[in-house]
Amino acid sequence: MTNDARREASANPAADTTTADPNWWRQAAVYQIYPRSFADDNGDGIGDLVGITSRVPYLAELGVDAVWLSPFYPSALADGGYDVDDYRDVDPKIGTLADFDEMVAALHGAGIKVVVDIVPNHSSDRHEWFRAALAAGPGSPERERYLFRDGRGANGELPPNAWTSIFGGSAWERVTEPDGTPGQWYFHLFAKEQPDLNWELPEVHEDFRRTLRFWSDRGVDGFRVDVAHGLKKDLDGSHDDLSTIHRADLFADGSHPLWDRDDVHEVYAEWRRVFDEYNPPRTAVAEAWVHADRRARYASPEGLGQAFNFDLLQAGFDAAGFREVIAKNLAEAAATGASSTWVFSNHDVVRHATRYGLTVDSGAVGGTPTGAEGKAWLLAGGDPEFVDTALGLRRARAATLLMLALPGSAYLYQGEELGLPEVGEIPDLDRQDPVFFRNTGVEVGRDGCRVPLPWTSEGTSFGFGPTGGAAPHLPQPEWFAGFAVDAEAGVPGSTLELYRAALRLRRELQGDEKLEWLEASGPSVLAFARPGGWRSVTNFGDEAVPLPAGEVLVVSGPLPGDGTLPGATTVWLR
Repeated sequence: MTNDARREASANPAADTTTADPNWWRQAAVYQIYPRSFADDNGDGIGDLVGITSRVPYLAELGVDAVWLSPFYPSALADGGYDVDDYRDVDPKIGTLADFDEMVAALHGAGIKVVVDIVPNHSSDRHEWFRAALAAGPGSPERERYLFRDGRGANGELPPNAWTSIFGGSAWERVTEPDGTPGQWYFHLFAKEQPDLNWELPEVHEDFRRTLRFWSDRGVDGFRVDVAHGLKKDLDGSHDDLSTIHRADLFADGSHPLWDRDDVHEVYAEWRRVFDEYNPPRTAVAEAWVHADRRARYASPEGLGQAFNFDLLQAGFDAAGFREVIAKNLAEAAATGASSTWVFSNHDVVRHATRYGLTVDSGAVGGTPTGAEGKAWLLAGGDPEFVDTALGLRRARAATLLMLALPGSAYLYQGEELGLPEVGEIPDLDRQDPVFFRNTGVEVGRDGCRVPLPWTSEGTSFGFGPTGGAAPHLPQPEWFAGFAVDAEAGVPGSTLELYRAALRLRRELQGDEKLEWLEASGPSVLAFARPGGWRSVTNFGDEAVPLPAGEVLVVSGPLPGDGTLPGATTVWLR
């Protein structure tokens, strides 16, 4: 029996979701878990699947509807697990397929759905296909699975063009041929350890459909599609001089050679047919950084069904800006039949409790502080002198409570329910993100939002791993003690208890996907009503405003008792 056959034969027979609501995803609260940094059961310093299973009661008490697992596949971790060695297995460092099945059963038993990351744009350079491509040589069927090209120059010593990787440096890497001579170049949008797959090849399509069925058969309820807009490419030489290869949002006509090409939707139409083989159909959400006019196709019922909108993540803390983003995305969702998605933090961006507290010019592009002083903050490793931590947390709590009142899916990132700020003070020798190593002196990378969680205020790893276990794979600062789960659980006013209360109420109050804007008491106030007679009111300003009449259901910060709503505060009223 082959490895794949053995794995498929052991699919979890108890992972049946046939009784689930097929529309569960439309207004779900989805909690993103970065598995290597969530909970370490065996004490090796790396989070694992058994650790996740042990925390299912915590997730159930938090009140989330689903978890989204970042990659847990075998990987050399050249890019945090997004360099996948085998799409149909579990990294031995974090568990086994049996552990995965037990985790799914525990989550389903708690009424929590399971969404997993799928990474179709590229494999790792350790994938069996890429190893075969290197061994087979130029012109072979094995090399057709990737994007190999001959180099320029007298002896092919120059890359095919001057395009750069998103992580810095050339987007092309030269290989050594089987006879030991310098040979062809392969294309990689990201790290050189992540060669891009050739989605013009039917075999690639077939293999990913098999992967979708493999995990769906194990009870997975949905998929988050990494770099969903990047699969189809046109490497014709006429594009070689294009300088804006990383700005898909500049192209609204499908003409970009690398991003958001019209024919990428042929792939997702195939995937939709696979999803619809199941009862209920499996769900999907696209990570697609594209022009606003192009996002709807990814979210169509004939495609993936949902697409992330990162517009709130990129918006400043401003009433008018929030209203514009919300109105636009709700209209877009209504036009496609999808539901909108809302997110402030994830594994790729500076945590919003820190972004909102920057005291420097820090316009957010992709959630990363920019501008001269904002970049100085990043280069300084997130020096606290550039951050008003109290203001950042107050704004983050207000923004999140507003977001949880919106129709659509709310995506939460592990640790935000604790109010965790970004960890800036990571020594260079401990960093792991390829963005840092390929752009030294320019960017510090994404490690600061991936530091293992603090579960207890004491212990060598703050409860991330067992006492006496190995140090966490990224160092935790001492101030983590104040943000630990045991320091916040049951404490009135804590961020954890705010999230628990809001998520519980969200589930109780949720009606249809409608929103009615209400007249505000000033330009700094944003107010809207939801079906059932409850309202959300946010004061984005610095000064207090009159508190509207009504029963206070939950509030993001303390109310002074004088009939006012303080600045940077959200309240739900009935």
